[in-house]
Amino acid sequence: MEKKLTREHLKLATLDSQGLTQNTPFGSGKNAVLTALEHLGYIQIDTLSMVERAHHHTLWVRIPDFQADYLEKLVEERKVFEYWFHAASYLPIQDFRYVLPQMLTIKRGGSRYYNADPKVMEYVTDTIRNEGPKRARDFENESHKTGSWWNWKPAKLALERLFMQGDLMISGRSGMQKTYDLAERVLPSFINTTEPTPLEFAEYLVKTNLRAYGFTTLKQITHIRTGNDLKNNVKKVLQTMLEEGLISQGKIEGLSSVFVRNDVLDKTFDLKDSNIRLLSPFDNAIIHRDRIRQIFGFDFRLECYTPKEKRQYGYFCLPILFGDQFIGRVDCKAHRKEKKLELIHLHIENHTLDVELWLKPFIETVKRFAVFNNCESLILTKISPSKLSIPVKKELSGLKFKK
Repeated sequence: MEKKLTREHLKLATLDSQGLTQNTPFGSGKNAVLTALEHLGYIQIDTLSMVERAHHHTLWVRIPDFQADYLEKLVEERKVFEYWFHAASYLPIQDFRYVLPQMLTIKRGGSRYYNADPKVMEYVTDTIRNEGPKRARDFENESHKTGSWWNWKPAKLALERLFMQGDLMISGRSGMQKTYDLAERVLPSFINTTEPTPLEFAEYLVKTNLRAYGFTTLKQITHIRTGNDLKNNVKKVLQTMLEEGLISQGKIEGLSSVFVRNDVLDKTFDLKDSNIRLLSPFDNAIIHRDRIRQIFGFDFRLECYTPKEKRQYGYFCLPILFGDQFIGRVDCKAHRKEKKLELIHLHIENHTLDVELWLKPFIETVKRFAVFNNCESLILTKISPSKLSIPVKKELSGLKFKK
């Protein structure tokens, strides 16, 4: 029997599961980063740097005392590793075996990407084995030596191929500069390295989604993953969980069947948190655009890949979450040399919301966000609707602070 669900309950369920209803849902310090990763399943890595990078931003929203070196230390301690989830991501080392199907598919030649030269791959592997961990730029230097029979680009492609097929792992980072080492020297000996069966892999996806979001759909579980075999295995896992009483199935207008954890279904949410949260466009909570549109009524798209003349809101907008509502978005840029955070265009889309309710928490969050970006002052260039310009600019005028 299908349960009757409400959008309001699903909103609160997913925000609670995402760690966005409390100030310190995962604790504090470095251990909180690992706890958050193990709960959410992954954190997406991104190279864009208009503001602090996505992997740091996503964790900072949930861990107020977050520091960038926490991630680096967890990688060095072999508790976290990098690989591809639906994009380049940090994942908890405990989940390593679930990336093996993709690694082995690539290794067996089942990918049209990363067509590296086998001879260069062998040279790169031997060099790392004999000389230790290497960065891509180290091979760039090697290629300039007299007598070199290859150039840098094939070596870089070889590194990526060897990484994607699991022969190499990323052993550390300096910013976006990755250091590669042999997987056998990076992966802890206690990690299970048996390839999961297709049904085990489907169970991993289902349980990761349900843990991280509270509820899910078949479409979300198989997001960017193709094949009827996977879809059928996901259906089997969901059916088993239904029979075991772990989840319930329900309907809501505009959505296909929704599967909800029973502990979430029975939970009473008392959202007293009236904080503002500025989310990364790559935040786990916002990455499934259909979910956000269908449950929250918020239509979000990152426009940095859209031609300038076709952008509606701005190059790099951050969704603004106020309690359980997305009330708008703000296009931001950290001018690091000047230590100034520019709010290029603040869009408030909930026009019925009293400015006095959200303005003070917005200012406080923006100040914290500026400090997180190593900025000491704020500037607001434009605001929509224009009637908000006077009260908002009055609060922001001349606002300066130090870290």
